[in-house]
Amino acid sequence: MQLQKELRKEMAGATDAGPVKSAARALDLLDDIAANGPGTQLQLSTRLNIPKSSLHALLRTMTDRGWLQTDPTGSVYQLGIHSLVVSSAYLDGDPVLARATSVLDEVAAATEETVHLGRLDGADVIYTAKRESVHPLRMHSAVGRRLPAYATSLGRALLAEMPAESRGDLVPESIAAITPKTTTDKDAVLEIIDRAAYQGYATESEESCLGVRCFGVVLPFGHEAVDAMSVAVPISRLGNGREDLIIESLLSVKARLAAVHGNSMVR
Repeated sequence: MQLQKELRKEMAGATDAGPVKSAARALDLLDDIAANGPGTQLQLSTRLNIPKSSLHALLRTMTDRGWLQTDPTGSVYQLGIHSLVVSSAYLDGDPVLARATSVLDEVAAATEETVHLGRLDGADVIYTAKRESVHPLRMHSAVGRRLPAYATSLGRALLAEMPAESRGDLVPESIAAITPKTTTDKDAVLEIIDRAAYQGYATESEESCLGVRCFGVVLPFGHEAVDAMSVAVPISRLGNGREDLIIESLLSVKARLAAVHGNSMVR
């Protein structure tokens, strides 16, 4: 009841000048658990800088509504089943995912490797769809995974479509390594993205997953590129012209989509 009273009070006083505090906290809580994993009330309070007294009512309400759930001890909070329901509804209703289904299947069949669809979200790229490799040795990944755009072939392909002067804003001055082979020098990353803009496709080798090389292209469904597709393949299987086959498959799809949608992204 206390949280409901706070929400009603804040909604009554809310204006276009700023967000509703309790609503913002609820969304921050979902984002934090999605990014950093489950946590106790104390851990979540520390991570989000929310007073325990305020967080207690928020956790109780979100658990009652199915957005969160607890472990058997009742002390550790994680995402609840309602989060899955809403995520599934988003995927089912997204028009790009529907249009991309056939090209994901096509590239997966041609390469027999793991194929990802990703969307740019700020400085990150989020996996929105996936086709598994037919081989037992494959890249481990999941729909909904978020990675820095500058460290992935998906993200680099998307950044390469931006004006050169805008790319630097999405690459931090201090880059945290995902693997020991992640490029952490900003100027070097920007040079890699420049090369991707020239080639029409992007690559990365073991920078987001050890032992895996990825190739990515944008999918020109609209005037502004926000979706991209990549092929992830263990380096041990790259030989006998397979790299050329993967790149040709991706560029062929990109060119065909650009022609259909009247887009000038093909270089």
